[in-house]
Amino acid sequence: MRAAQVTRLDGPEAVEIVDLPSPDVPDGQVLIDVAAAGVCFPDVLQTRGLYQVKPPLPFVPGSEVAGFVRVAPAGSGLAVGDRVAAFPMLGGFAEQVVCDPSMVFPLPDGVTFDQGAALPMNYLTCHFALRTRGRLAQGEKVLVHGAAGGIGTAAVQLAKAWGATVYAVVSDDAKADVARSAGADEVVRADGFKDAVAELTSGHGVDIVVDPVGGERFTDSLRSLAPLGRLLVIGFTAGAIPEVKVNRLLLGNLDVVGVGWGAMWTGNPGFVRTQWDDLVPLLEAGLLDPVIGSVRSLDEVGVALAEIEERRATGKILLTPLTP
Repeated sequence: MRAAQVTRLDGPEAVEIVDLPSPDVPDGQVLIDVAAAGVCFPDVLQTRGLYQVKPPLPFVPGSEVAGFVRVAPAGSGLAVGDRVAAFPMLGGFAEQVVCDPSMVFPLPDGVTFDQGAALPMNYLTCHFALRTRGRLAQGEKVLVHGAAGGIGTAAVQLAKAWGATVYAVVSDDAKADVARSAGADEVVRADGFKDAVAELTSGHGVDIVVDPVGGERFTDSLRSLAPLGRLLVIGFTAGAIPEVKVNRLLLGNLDVVGVGWGAMWTGNPGFVRTQWDDLVPLLEAGLLDPVIGSVRSLDEVGVALAEIEERRATGKILLTPLTP
């Protein structure tokens, strides 16, 4: 099979397309023919050895896919030919990948492979962030940083589906259009977002901030929270890990909340299937429709990773190892 392989930790441009044997399928595992694979920021970090998961070289990156079941173990509830999405954690940038059945999810009718591959990392992370960690209630106000990216558009759509008013923070006009297409109620620029949010909320602030960016905007995010507000720390695409002066938390009775989705389901894989089952009615109702920024062939894997690393990507970036 053809696969994208990291052979040295020199970034996106060093990822190579190679021919590998089809993977062995251990007892109890699922083999999937990959029609589409999602590309995400952790994949970029792994090409430089900067992610917390550091597989030995060489390895095939790619944590989320959609495609057909080729081999299914007895008792898994899966059958050969089923259309599925999956979260294999590694190996997804290939024509075939092995995955544990607990991380393989049936695709509802009408959900394409491109949409399916765009769901696992971003939507399940944001589901955990907003539902479990953020305790989002209907009618609350949510501010989303990086709202044109994969995590951002997923957070916008989920918050809207659960009855929130959503304020999107973006850096330019093109990204503003993407955030609006995802369903944001209002879009503001990253420069001066605090004052814009204060004006939009009549000085009250928002109940939740979704922050996959970090960096210098962190303090102004705290200042944008209403009393009892929650700032959800998802990642640090800006590079800098911010620090917080905890007296700010006392003054507003605020929460800074870590969102470690992987840490949540490690050792409890059934949690992920419960999340997926919670998303299915929203998918079937058309309330979730992943924003696809670009779809590239496997040969363009370096270009796809560079789009994310250089913060040029909008929506979800996909690879298509196989033609569906």
